[in-house]
Amino acid sequence: MMDAIIQVSAALIGTLAFGLIFNIRGKKLLVGALGGMLAWALFLLLGLWIPSEVARYFLVSVAIAGYAEIFARVLKTPTTTFVMVSLISLIPGSGLYYTVASALNGDLPQFLEKALHTLALAAALSLGIVVVSALVKHATAYRNKRKEQ
Repeated sequence: MMDAIIQVSAALIGTLAFGLIFNIRGKKLLVGALGGMLAWALFLLLGLWIPSEVARYFLVSVAIAGYAEIFARVLKTPTTTFVMVSLISLIPGSGLYYTVASALNGDLPQFLEKALHTLALAAALSLGIVVVSALVKHATAYRNKRKEQ
């Protein structure tokens, strides 16, 4: 339990720092940092029921993309401001590191395994964002069309 609290706290601090580096300020920085904390907490929580890391990445990215869409409208800010900051804690940096290390060591089987897994994680993140973005776009178009009638 203490390990999870430390990880979630680190996600909050890391996303806060990332937001500062990209010059996000005020409420937007707080919303982005809380989104990063929420993303990692949800990832850990889903780990209790879903063994597939790729599936968890997809589900968390869907949830955080929804979170970003909501707060983008509330704070009148582009959605990418919150999506990018909130999902930074899920970027598969260790996977990329081990992929490159395997390549440099000439371990082709390990390289292929790590590369495919890292690509699957990245694809799950992006697919979750695309799914929510498409749903919001279609819902907005439908709502606007009904208003015109």
